Amino acid sequence: MAGADNFGVENGMGHRAVEWMNSYSKEKKMEFKAKLEGYQISSKNFGDFEIISWRGNWSDARKIIIKASTKLSMKVIESGYHQKDNLLISFFGFGKEFGKVYKKGNYIGTIVLGMRSGKWYIKSEKPG
Repeated sequence: MAGADNFGVENGMGHRAVEWMNSYSKEKKMEFKAKLEGYQISSKNFGDFEIISWRGNWSDARKIIIKASTKLSMKVIESGYHQKDNLLISFFGFGKEFGKVYKKGNYIGTIVLGMRSGKWYIKSEKPG
């Protein structure tokens, strides 16, 4: 979720999700490539998520992660939303980053993310 280039997929679905998203983006000629980051984050309300990093077009990435949630019947975190705050605070990474949680393509809640030792963790969460 660092700088809006990471998402989360339901624990146990990481390899399948990355394969599906990469093949879907290639088939649809979209600018997107994902890989597993090798760590997880846990949430009380939504469960555990494997973190994936991606590169490519932000608009394509948002469409693909939500489509993957629907097609693979899994929960995903679509991150990269930032608190509208002082630009200087956001530039240095002190602002809040939010993620939307989807299950089977439907919005189910919001999480607030923090970073510790270069890895994301969930600060708070709210079912939606």
